[in-house]
Amino acid sequence: MSPRALDYESLNENVKRAQYAVRGELYLRASELQKEGKKIIFTNVGNPHALGQKPLTFPRQVVALCQAPFLLDDPNVGLLFPADAIAKAKHYLSLTTGGLGAYSDSRGLPGVRKEVAEFIERRDGYPSDPELIYLTDGASKGVMQILNTIIRGEGDGVLVPVPQYPLYSAAISLFGGSLVPYFLEETENWGLDINNLRQSVAEARFKGITVRAMVIINPGNPTGQCLSEANLREILKYCNQENLVLLGDEVYQQNIYQDERPFISAKKVLMDMGPPISKELQLVSFHTVSKGYWGECGQRGGYFEMTNIPPKTVDEIYKVASISLSPNVPAQIFMGLMVNPPKPGDISYDQFVRESKGIIESLRRRARIMTDGFNSCRNVVCNFTEGAMYSFPQIRLPPRAIEAAKRAGKVPDVFYCLKLLEATGISTVPGSGFGQKEGVFHLRTTILPAEEEMPEIMNSYKKFNDEFMEQYEDHRGYSRM
Repeated sequence: MSPRALDYESLNENVKRAQYAVRGELYLRASELQKEGKKIIFTNVGNPHALGQKPLTFPRQVVALCQAPFLLDDPNVGLLFPADAIAKAKHYLSLTTGGLGAYSDSRGLPGVRKEVAEFIERRDGYPSDPELIYLTDGASKGVMQILNTIIRGEGDGVLVPVPQYPLYSAAISLFGGSLVPYFLEETENWGLDINNLRQSVAEARFKGITVRAMVIINPGNPTGQCLSEANLREILKYCNQENLVLLGDEVYQQNIYQDERPFISAKKVLMDMGPPISKELQLVSFHTVSKGYWGECGQRGGYFEMTNIPPKTVDEIYKVASISLSPNVPAQIFMGLMVNPPKPGDISYDQFVRESKGIIESLRRRARIMTDGFNSCRNVVCNFTEGAMYSFPQIRLPPRAIEAAKRAGKVPDVFYCLKLLEATGISTVPGSGFGQKEGVFHLRTTILPAEEEMPEIMNSYKKFNDEFMEQYEDHRGYSRM
């Protein structure tokens, strides 16, 4: 009998090629162990609320009223909800054509897109056009929509930083394109060397690949670095010279844990550079409600903004967005609230600031606890997490551990992370899932576990790691560095 359409051997090869390590072998094994009764600490994915972060009060109050508008007619509503939350709920309901249960425009509610444009103007100091802003079900959907628009076939390449967030490698595979890696320099705090870019593009072109786009993740995932203004200028100039569209993944822009290198958007730097580049370079920027001090991953709210994209291309992107009819409407309200939060003088302002500031300050402390903890361990070296919500330590695996991994049929860092999971319940992602230089091994963990639990988690990790190294080192001078 010939294979049927959904038999494995007859599936779309692009689907089979796509890999997503964040929910891969380690996650599946962790889920099995959890079912068996083992306590698992899921640090494999940036999912703040799952690790105990409390939702911000004000946006949940507003969305609760929008979801149950009959509460607004209750004479006692003012006893349960502050007046500014009630007013905000009425405002957002007035932007819809039938409440949260009705489809919106395929680009998102015009009123919310206007609020996003005003947020971008305040942030960057330059005008933003709501007609060029599309609301999406999380930033991931926007990234996939734009990559699908760019990639015409396997001859088209997209420059992606390595280590990279595997959304990019998975989506490029799914759409039949070619990933063109450019390596970040770990010894330079995961900095970007423009010469690496040139070399990557030259190698791709030698293979017959047309490089059409470049991705930056700022702050970095999994590497946690913040790009400097000078670095961004170099990148923008390079993209302009090589006729590449720049995709700016800026979803962690609220997650900054040092004062020396604040977040600067690619659009602001582009506009600061002035004509002709500010009128020519094609840029698509992404943001979300899933990260920052909001952490509303399950709501699936995001947007992308297009800069210098031709009107006919925008029409095609609108057409494809229309196939899905509408991004989810409650998430659009969350996005509106993120870009237009309570202001000084509002009843909920002080509480909102107290809650959001408390989350970011705690994350800053947790970033330091985790970095110091990793650096206290044998054969582990870790750069400080400047931004985002991850640590990405290098694990200097002894030769005997690498040999044991090969015998077990495992990639060495997968072998290490599986051993860590079995011993401690800490679920991480091996560095091989993000890409890394040959012979170098890492793991990625979030910095999201509760602050009071962090010392115990790091002590548990240190105990496992030191015992692992003791077991596999041959004690003939294998060095940490």
